[in-house]
Amino acid sequence: MTPILEIKNLSIHFDADHRLVRAVDKISFAINPGETVGIVGESGSGKSLTALSIMRLVPPPGKIKSGEIIFRHNKNSVDLLSLPAEQIRNYRGKEISMIFQEPMTSLNPVLTCGSQIAEAIRLHLKLSRNDARDHTLRLFEDVRMPDPVRIYRSYPHQLSGGQKQRVMIAMAMSCNPSVLIADEPTTALDVTVQARILELMKELQIKYNMAMIFITHDLAVVAEIADRILVMYNGSIVEQGMPSQIFLKPEHPYTRGLLLCRPPLDQRMRRLPVISDFMKEENGVLVENKAYPQHIMMSNMISAAETKSHYEKLQRRSAMLTVDHLCVNFVNRKSFFGNPIEIIKAVDDVSLDVREGETLGLVGESGCGKTTLGRAILRLIEPVKGEINFLGKDLMALSNESFRKVRRDIQIIFQDPYSSLNPRLTVGYAIMEPMKIHMLHANDKVRSEKAMELLEKVGMPVNSFNRFPHEFSGGERQRICIARVLSLDPKFIVCDECVSALDVSVQAQVLNLLMKLRDEFQLTYIFISHDLSVVKFMSDRMVVMNNGKIEELGPADEIYNHPASDFTKRLIAAIPMGIPKTLHIQ
Repeated sequence: MTPILEIKNLSIHFDADHRLVRAVDKISFAINPGETVGIVGESGSGKSLTALSIMRLVPPPGKIKSGEIIFRHNKNSVDLLSLPAEQIRNYRGKEISMIFQEPMTSLNPVLTCGSQIAEAIRLHLKLSRNDARDHTLRLFEDVRMPDPVRIYRSYPHQLSGGQKQRVMIAMAMSCNPSVLIADEPTTALDVTVQARILELMKELQIKYNMAMIFITHDLAVVAEIADRILVMYNGSIVEQGMPSQIFLKPEHPYTRGLLLCRPPLDQRMRRLPVISDFMKEENGVLVENKAYPQHIMMSNMISAAETKSHYEKLQRRSAMLTVDHLCVNFVNRKSFFGNPIEIIKAVDDVSLDVREGETLGLVGESGCGKTTLGRAILRLIEPVKGEINFLGKDLMALSNESFRKVRRDIQIIFQDPYSSLNPRLTVGYAIMEPMKIHMLHANDKVRSEKAMELLEKVGMPVNSFNRFPHEFSGGERQRICIARVLSLDPKFIVCDECVSALDVSVQAQVLNLLMKLRDEFQLTYIFISHDLSVVKFMSDRMVVMNNGKIEELGPADEIYNHPASDFTKRLIAAIPMGIPKTLHIQ
């Protein structure tokens, strides 16, 4: 079969601070009509840049240094890299389309969703305004939107994450492209929405006979959808093959590391493997670490008897936090005179407790109320009813001044490490700032020493102290955020989706760090996530939330192995299971 798209010896370079970075280094691959090729790798591996180069959208100072991108259509072939800017627009969006990772930043916030898609249709297909509107409504039906007319008139901020992603898919499909590039289209979505999006993309691919490039860092997701998989590391393709070959007999140590970084659902582990356990770089050459065989993996596993003993020990401890009949409401719609006429019960009569040294996991779909509950406990959102008791203090009864003193002991790690740090403050000052506000330690000299000590604790070099947040990766920023939280010596931490924006290998590093810090500092966590495998790894007990209510609460292993509610069963069934449980680690 003749490939519809062929990439030959593609190289993309960046000139960063007078240092040449080979972001993509002489890669070659092809994709056939109707085929799905999955590209996997960590952040910075070059997978998204490869996709952007096909669309000729590589951001400066990046430059495509060499290579060809041959697109074949209607018995004609053209090198997309040789076309002038005016001509590439005839292919971009019409013949080759792309679904970007973050729909909220990809959609124009001041235009309705329908008008944005209709604009692309009118530009490429030369339809009238009414015909473009009808075509858009048919696309919304294709992507199974609940109310196409309402979605057409809605602005992006009025839709959920899953609905925004469906709008992006409809936009990408609007001109019936021959090649669809999906760049991390399900990363920020919970498992049930993710399952629906993957199913939808498969259906649309078959319906329109598209070739698809699916980019992700999650091997479990790519296993569900890809016909062939490319594994990228440091700008190069280190392994490629059919899913069965990649998952059952991975040849490259990097591939083995990616496969085993994800928390297993059928076994508890003391520590997750990370990429450095399998390979390292020496003088720019990859060297396999042969000292990490299967028996080390086995010794790292926790037996059912150990888990049961630990759980019973926790149950004998007193509760650090107790929440009784907590309610949080949001006004969705107001009358002309400003009176509420539609109220959403975000947290609806929730009661739970967290014992000293315990990790309580909160899991559920987007919009179920788990983040709202976490923020309400810290009174970042004010509840309308209920009691929150922390170490014998009724937090709802405290004045703002009195509660400020309690905030030292109750901290939160937010979801997005990029927006959690002030870009104008150095890392050292960001960690010292909470200590100054709460008047901890004698002077700035002592505070700076404490900040440097904390940077070392979270695995960051001391020279990070005088650098700015933009100089660090997402995983490094999250470590800095954790150091900032620890600067106040808290007793209780709410971890709000703190690893959902990280790729699997960095996620494993941060989860290991949180477990280590919990034991070292005797911390108590509420761990919030939509990823059930991550929650199960971290948690002693688990709370499953749905529509603001608790569906079920109990030991994490018990809920996963023997779910009581239909909702929990659906949540577990939606987890991608494409990776075999037993891998051939040689």
